[in-house]
Amino acid sequence: MTSPGRTERLVLPGVLTAEEAARTVEGILATQRTDGAIPWFRGHHLDPWDHTEAAMALDAAGEHERAEAAYDWLVRHQNPDGSWYAAYADGDAAAPTDRGRETNFCAYIAVGVWHHYLSTGDEGFLDRMWPAVHAAIEYVLALQQPGGEIGWKREDDGTPVRDALLTGSSSIYQALRCALALAEQREEPQPDWELAAGRLGHAIRSHPERFLDKARYSMDWYYPILGGAVRGQAARDRIDADWDRFVVPGLGVRCVLPNPWVTGGESAELALALWAMGESERAVQILKWIQHLRAEDGMYWTGYVFDDDAIWPRECTSWTAGSLLLAVAAVGGDEATTLVFGGERLPTGLDPDCCR
Repeated sequence: MTSPGRTERLVLPGVLTAEEAARTVEGILATQRTDGAIPWFRGHHLDPWDHTEAAMALDAAGEHERAEAAYDWLVRHQNPDGSWYAAYADGDAAAPTDRGRETNFCAYIAVGVWHHYLSTGDEGFLDRMWPAVHAAIEYVLALQQPGGEIGWKREDDGTPVRDALLTGSSSIYQALRCALALAEQREEPQPDWELAAGRLGHAIRSHPERFLDKARYSMDWYYPILGGAVRGQAARDRIDADWDRFVVPGLGVRCVLPNPWVTGGESAELALALWAMGESERAVQILKWIQHLRAEDGMYWTGYVFDDDAIWPRECTSWTAGSLLLAVAAVGGDEATTLVFGGERLPTGLDPDCCR
């Protein structure tokens, strides 16, 4: 059982005590299968992105062996083309339920591996993971479009879906920068990745027309900041422009407009984005608000419909708990988490003039 002593780094007044953090970590550990897979909850599906987010939360809590088991699961079940399927029934690699191969799902292994390496300094782990990271990034970049954006996915038959999602591409931007940091650590320069990241960052910052219009979704609002493509005054302007549309004071952040539904995952991720742009006080405020979603077992309900005063859906997901723990870790100064989401030690200046 995780002891409160191991979760002292996750203490945040008004949000989590050490004992409360330990219970949340135990909830994620109870969801993890013996083979390392971390589904949303037992009996539901696993997707590679949320699996990785939960693994990162385990590292933030000092559960390095269990986090490493999650990354080993990804290595063992990577497809020959460098991808993973979008969903697996209860984390069973032999039972994929969605054979699409989404680019942001596949790229995110680079973020998790960099976070684990920063958490542990384990060079052997880095050596073991590098081939999987390299293959995943190559798979993703094969779907980069002439404008820099990344196509959404390949269908089961290999057909590329070239339409791009702003949230997905923003997540990929962070993954590319983490992959480049891994490459630098290994002294294996990847100039093509640098160019790709520059083109992608420029598209995110300057060409919204290159992405599908998903402006109703709060993730499209804050993810360019969370992924690191937008910073400084541009980030502050972006947050201020839509704050009143998405934020419900005292409750959290809407998932999608106009639905009267706040969600824990989006709220915690917004808090993490706010922290990354230097708005720690607002980040903590959001994290305090969403404690109404905390369940008795220390996990977090996915969302709350405030017009009906109803928890919905009636599920507590590993990734909701994971996003909350990562936000708390960043605000609290956990070194690995701050380096990953703050951008220090990640490459900068990746916006070549040729992409204008």
